[in-house]
Amino acid sequence: MKSPDGKTVPTWKQLVSQPRYPQPPERAHADVCVVGAGIAGLMTAYLLAGEGKSVIVLDEGPVGGGQTERTSAHLASAIDDRFTEIERLHGQDGARICYESHSSGISLIESIARDEGIDCDFARIDGLLFPAPGQDVKALDEELEAARRAGFAGVEKREAVSAAGKEQGVHLRFPNQARFHPLKFLYGLAAALEKRGVRIFTGCRVKDVQGTDKKNNQPARAQIDDGPAAVTADAIVVATNTPAPINDWMGIYTKQASYRTYLIAAKVPRGAFPDVLWWDDEEPYHYVRLEAAPKGAVGRDDHDLLLIGGEDHKVGQFPPNAAPFAHLETWARKQFPMIGEIVGRWSGQVQEPSDYVAFIGVAPTANPNVYVITGDSGMGLTHGALGARLITDLILGRQNPWAKLYDPSRKTLTTDFASENANVVKQYTDWVTGGDVKSEADIPKGEGALLREGLKKVAVYRDDSGKIHKCSPVCTHLGCIVQWNGVEKSWDCPCHGSRFDPLGKVLMGPAIDDLAPVDDLSNTRG
Repeated sequence: MKSPDGKTVPTWKQLVSQPRYPQPPERAHADVCVVGAGIAGLMTAYLLAGEGKSVIVLDEGPVGGGQTERTSAHLASAIDDRFTEIERLHGQDGARICYESHSSGISLIESIARDEGIDCDFARIDGLLFPAPGQDVKALDEELEAARRAGFAGVEKREAVSAAGKEQGVHLRFPNQARFHPLKFLYGLAAALEKRGVRIFTGCRVKDVQGTDKKNNQPARAQIDDGPAAVTADAIVVATNTPAPINDWMGIYTKQASYRTYLIAAKVPRGAFPDVLWWDDEEPYHYVRLEAAPKGAVGRDDHDLLLIGGEDHKVGQFPPNAAPFAHLETWARKQFPMIGEIVGRWSGQVQEPSDYVAFIGVAPTANPNVYVITGDSGMGLTHGALGARLITDLILGRQNPWAKLYDPSRKTLTTDFASENANVVKQYTDWVTGGDVKSEADIPKGEGALLREGLKKVAVYRDDSGKIHKCSPVCTHLGCIVQWNGVEKSWDCPCHGSRFDPLGKVLMGPAIDDLAPVDDLSNTRG
């Protein structure tokens, strides 16, 4: 079973059958066109359809086939970047809105699952935050007080808890968090959308989004592929993790950075690990949760799965001696001695805004009626849910108290903003460096590498049969040199996170066009 994101396959895909949807007609119109069939897009479509709007959903891949299926499926209102940091950058009111909106997002998922009868293993559970070894416990006290100031009732500091076969130390307990099975939820949600008259089309790449052209009396438009096919609408919502098809708005890429994150799934005896969300403040940090075996699951009668994540790094910038899966396993076996066989490995992509708050609202495009949901900051599921509620209010002309905080046009001149953009500039030096290997013969089967051929670099992939494939290494977004990702077997851009399959086809934006074939390298700068 292949995943559209790359080579690895999340465990979520092993227990559910993927629904199929047709490609769109050459021409279609709706009140709202939603680009992206992940949690943000489908929940937005659901709420708008409930308000009587006609909705079309478009996606190049299957429903849930982007980053939604690659999450660990934590549903948290305990902010991933910490309440202390949100309060420092956005004030106490900003921290309160973050808590309130993410909490509302969890409740929205819960209510939809209940109202639509979606059996998605949803449950309310505790979240536990542990300090890094040797970290001053004062940091926990500060986070506790910041959480309480944000309105998070019931948070408490506990000296220890017995879990996973040994005593775990001091930590914060965040009540009323949740977990679920993301694909069961999305597939059930897609079925509910069809009942509401929403039209879902897959297998179509949206290459351009334009807002309403009032001067020429033209509606907003989502252009599909390179042909004449298009969907017109009164409003378009871009919910694609990165706002790839918005060609006339480039500012977002300077305000957030793309990171890869990694997960392993380990067998654990039934009942050996508590049903909680688990986070720590180590560097790199870790996040853990239980995936309990559902009733009647074949081959799962004697064990649950423990999902362990972390080892994040910028896309296309692997740390020296990187071995993310091995490092996660080493940490997990030390922390949780009862874990058994590792049965799953995969990675995903997150967008980190420089001020730790997502970009949800009106996209500052040349023409109006384009909306965007991006900048998940490691909390993509709840960001998608709260984003659906916020975007629905904006399209319907209703006031929403969250709108100012999440405004995509806000300025984000933070220290992280400066350092991330300096990092991007540094990546352009790859134009003048040597290749990864000296010749094609040095590339193993199933791997890729950059090769310098005279004055130019070439992205070279040797497939499993030994055949060589070449394409331009120049990212079609803003011209950075892509790097080989040996985990997902993809070409990844170290500047803004675009990703391409081994033959150069776009897997993930912000790039829209594929890498140029080698015969067209005369038309590139490298």
